[in-house]
Amino acid sequence: MNNTVFKFEIPQNESIAAYGPRSNSRLKLEKEIAFLLSAKTEIPLIIGGKEVRTGNLGSVVMPHNHKHILATYHKAGKQEISEAIAAAMDAKNKWMSLSWVERASISVKAAELISVKYRHLLNAATMLGQGKNVHQAEIDAACETIDFLRYNAYFASQIYSDQPRSGFDQLNRLEYRPLEGFVFSVSPFNFTAIASNLNMAPVIMGNTTVWKPATTSLLSNYILMKIFQEAGLPDGVINFIPGEGSLIGSEVIKHKDLGGIHFTGSNKTFNFLWKSVGENIEKYKSYPRIVGETGGKDFIIAHPTAIPAQVATAIVRGSFEYQGQKCSAASRAYIPISLWNEIKVNILRQMSDIKVGPPTDFSCFVNAVIDKKSFDNCMKYINLAKNDPQVEIIVGGEGDDSKGYFIQPTIIVTKNPHFTTMEEEIFGPIMTIYIYEDSDFIEVLTLCDSTSPYALTGAIFSTDRYAVVDAMEHLKYAAGNFYINDKPTGAMVGLQPFGGSRKSGTNDKAGGPLNLLRWVNPRTIKETFVPATDFKYPFLKS
Repeated sequence: MNNTVFKFEIPQNESIAAYGPRSNSRLKLEKEIAFLLSAKTEIPLIIGGKEVRTGNLGSVVMPHNHKHILATYHKAGKQEISEAIAAAMDAKNKWMSLSWVERASISVKAAELISVKYRHLLNAATMLGQGKNVHQAEIDAACETIDFLRYNAYFASQIYSDQPRSGFDQLNRLEYRPLEGFVFSVSPFNFTAIASNLNMAPVIMGNTTVWKPATTSLLSNYILMKIFQEAGLPDGVINFIPGEGSLIGSEVIKHKDLGGIHFTGSNKTFNFLWKSVGENIEKYKSYPRIVGETGGKDFIIAHPTAIPAQVATAIVRGSFEYQGQKCSAASRAYIPISLWNEIKVNILRQMSDIKVGPPTDFSCFVNAVIDKKSFDNCMKYINLAKNDPQVEIIVGGEGDDSKGYFIQPTIIVTKNPHFTTMEEEIFGPIMTIYIYEDSDFIEVLTLCDSTSPYALTGAIFSTDRYAVVDAMEHLKYAAGNFYINDKPTGAMVGLQPFGGSRKSGTNDKAGGPLNLLRWVNPRTIKETFVPATDFKYPFLKS
């Protein structure tokens, strides 16, 4: 037996490929895009390492061309859900007994496979299936996924080495056991990296998972699953079951061996899962760990000392990268009246250069929103703004879903700081701006804190350090990730662990050790070398 005490060194974040014209990386990517466009991939379930085809089929279409079927997938029924849970439980004992170094080796091998072998395939699937331009796909599907897989090995190394102090008369240890039961992972459409981490974070700590992927990200998620298998992930450790969320959720939640839920998605779904766990609490062997990241109504606040060009760029990038379909996307801004004209001119100049179109056209900054439901939701808010006298749309405000689900990036200016689009999450390319009197800066901080039920990300722009400190203090609980002179999105694994509280989730900080700690059930072990032989303490003597 190799009894070396091993630790992983802190990794470097994966370098971002530029995909410039005629570059080798772009040529390879274009080849994978052409392959996926012609392949019409069939996506089975993967249960206990075996591909399962139920014959109950669904289609995966491209957001920018919804008549093009990119893939067909098999849907899980009650029998397959039960089999996935059984496979996860069957694999658990052997997996949790394996040295954590061996588990971590699979994680870092998967990272290397993505980095050098499957980078362009995974990016192509994310571009076509989830509507991301090449840069957004690269920083998500490639770089962030790789960073999660490498950093988690490092964080696990730190956690396992953290031990209590022992004395000469005793030995004290902490065992970091996995949870008792399986973990239900529910992944969203918008980040391939999140889909990976929702599974691989619990898995590296010795857990097994039942994975419900979002239908609109199935192609990239299936490729991920195949990469994990190629990296050496044993059968049954992750069980991939596409299908109807309501059916899968209801079957999983009532199972006695549910050990935890790792979730990213809507408040509505997370609330349903949490309530369902409460309703079934008497059935469980242990109280399930519930870890979730949900919505956001993320803000940018400019102080009168802010630099207008910086604020304008943060609004354009923070609001419209990936069509605003990030939990961290900026969607409301508070601008002092003294800076507004200059910021507005700068915004309109930048917006005039934005091209909207398919991700296969590399000159497009903005692409289609994910599906018809999202398109209709965005247009609902735009039409609301068009019909309100307190509101002005200064750019955008149009949509066309005849071929793809395209929404023009839209900026609304409102005289009402509680207008609907200042308060409700939209998850689309819509930013609402409120103009305030310079003297009302402190009042605006209070307004921002109390306007939205969410608390995910936010930013302050100022060259006055006192103003920055005021903002951090007044907005202490308004954002789990707070940015000074930067857009409130783009957190990097290992550098800015990500998560928020209030209605934005449980704030368990993906991309840092805190998240991994949620997937262990520690046991303290004390060994006494020379035990007492009499109950009497010295104070009892005459």
